Amino acid sequence: MQCIIMVTKWTRIDRRIIPTTCYYWLNGRCNRNPCRFLHSKPPIVTKTVNCNGGRKRCSSSESEENSLTKRAATVWIRNSGDCISKTPLVEPSQTSSPTISTQVVGEVSQTSSHTSSTEVVETAESSSPILSTAVVEVSQSSSVEVSQSSSATLSTELCKYWINGNCVHGDKCRDMHSWFSGDRLSAVTNLEGHKKLVTGITLPVGTNKLFSGSTDGTVRIWDCHTAQCANVTNLGDEVNSLISEGPWIFVGLSNIVKAWNIQNGSGYTLEVPNGRVLAMTVGKDTLLAGAEDGVISAWKGSSEANSPFKLVASLHGHSKSVVCLTVGCPNKRLFSGSMDHSIKVWDLDTFECKMTLNGHTDIVTSLICWGNFLLSSSLDCTIKVWAESQEKTLQLAYSHNVENGIVALNAMTDAEDKTILFCSCRDNSVRLYELPSFTERGRLFARQEVRSIEKGPGGLIFTGDGTGLVTVSKWSEEAKVEAA
Repeated sequence: MQCIIMVTKWTRIDRRIIPTTCYYWLNGRCNRNPCRFLHSKPPIVTKTVNCNGGRKRCSSSESEENSLTKRAATVWIRNSGDCISKTPLVEPSQTSSPTISTQVVGEVSQTSSHTSSTEVVETAESSSPILSTAVVEVSQSSSVEVSQSSSATLSTELCKYWINGNCVHGDKCRDMHSWFSGDRLSAVTNLEGHKKLVTGITLPVGTNKLFSGSTDGTVRIWDCHTAQCANVTNLGDEVNSLISEGPWIFVGLSNIVKAWNIQNGSGYTLEVPNGRVLAMTVGKDTLLAGAEDGVISAWKGSSEANSPFKLVASLHGHSKSVVCLTVGCPNKRLFSGSMDHSIKVWDLDTFECKMTLNGHTDIVTSLICWGNFLLSSSLDCTIKVWAESQEKTLQLAYSHNVENGIVALNAMTDAEDKTILFCSCRDNSVRLYELPSFTERGRLFARQEVRSIEKGPGGLIFTGDGTGLVTVSKWSEEAKVEAA
């Protein structure tokens, strides 16, 4: 005679022995037969269970219907001075701004269970109507809804299980089910086509085209009216950087820079001493390209028809790869950031290094100029603000700490003449700060790390991530208000 012994797992809670009920059975997803946990409703006691393979700890109790409120997190941000205020990050609602003419651009699909809302994008007052006058179907998860009467908000972390379409918590998940947060942010559309990391995005002045380069070896040209890819150029090598200046498009490859004139269709190849061209910029009619060997090459415009660019200098000073370049601030100087953790300041007339800024403890990833200030970012999780002293030297004025390493910076001025800083971090988010207070104004999220950020007319923001996706978002002129 065969004897079957049923073994039930028991958990001790508050000095009482109660059976552990199968969490997956409660959610209708248990596929084990037999299962070592109970398939019956447990006694009404407070306990904790490990869900989603140990991701977070979530409550399963008699007050489960209130668990969303219990898990809601309050977002605290720092305003100017020492004033601390509590500001909820709410979901953007439908834009009410009218447009002159409209056309359907596309639909951004985010999850299998969602609701659609129609967003109206204002016409950009620019000669380049980038994705303007467009009615865009933006899919957003209905599971993240915050009541106006609630004083708490959800976590500002993106739910990685929602990204993959298998979050079992729905509207009770403590993490975000949305690609952005902030009262002035809205999604416009996605540009799909690249297969690998997007390393450069540029909008040449006077055209209605957007150019994007990727490590998949292609440069794509997008029509800004239809949001469709108009042309693909396969260069046979990884595109490591991409910029534009006037009618010229410059593409940084390995050991060379490709120069295209989009007006007459001519193309030229500029040779670089050694390695990948990781950064480029233009200043004082000079193209500057930073390479993997730490050398910055400088070309000036030439009147020769067969060679419109002439190599005039090679700037030596960095001991490792040059990662970022910018021209600006007082006296139109060149600033270079490197993997050697330093920032060098160059005179563009003599091409001499005037000073070295040693403030970061890791790779200097991005440099931008804001007024008379230089802003630098690094994988050391800091944004540093450099100001010119009376002795005409740059000194560290302020250092802002971020939770993760920073990979890219950009900035734009909104309709209220406030400067909004875009800060891409290694946690796949882009944080928006208001300068000079560094008050956080919202976040954009991506599936992988965002390496390219470019601003456009009408408050448009273009971001390119590691999956090859170019996302178009909009910074609205007025804050959106949730419907009562």
